Amino acid sequence: MTENDTSKTKEKRKSKVQEYIEAIIIAILIALFIRTFIIAAYKIPSESMVPTLLVGDHLLVNKFIYGVKIPLLRKTIIPITNPKRDDIIVFIYPNDRSLDFIKRVIGVGGDKIEIKNKKIFINDREYKDVYGVYSDSLIYPGAMHLRDNFGPIIVPQGSLFVMGDNRDNSKDSRYWGFVDVKDVEGKALILYWSWNHVENTLRWKRMGKLLH
Repeated sequence: MTENDTSKTKEKRKSKVQEYIEAIIIAILIALFIRTFIIAAYKIPSESMVPTLLVGDHLLVNKFIYGVKIPLLRKTIIPITNPKRDDIIVFIYPNDRSLDFIKRVIGVGGDKIEIKNKKIFINDREYKDVYGVYSDSLIYPGAMHLRDNFGPIIVPQGSLFVMGDNRDNSKDSRYWGFVDVKDVEGKALILYWSWNHVENTLRWKRMGKLLH
């Protein structure tokens, strides 16, 4: 093999390595773009959304549906739609911005929210609470606890009032206030994996379940 042939072989190897590196970089950039702007995966760590979501559920969240936001600045540059009542949303927890929470939207900007003996009233009309589950028959007076008797309050414009479907076991807007619409990460879309950590079994029937 001549010196020229050796040089060409080395150049081919460098070219192949360069191609692999470029392919990896492009794949990483595409993955980051999808994760940031289109769809992202989340895991459920608590029981606040039982029975809709169980501990060990893994879900995909549609980040595009509420518009394209500039990361960190949380500024929407391409508005599409706003969160609506009954949407299950993932958002930045107001009291610790390093955490993501998932709850259901109950009230939007301008709504009057009041809870009377576990019954939710929106704008003075009883809310058809088809998703809420109440596991505790005990009813606390408002002066003692905010869980069962709350408000009335008005949801500020640009904010949301959220609750967990497990109404008696959820720390939500009743306790820590409103969610800024700018802090909404996306809408829960589908369960792609569900693992029961207590029984160490896969919940086959939950996989592929659409969330609503």
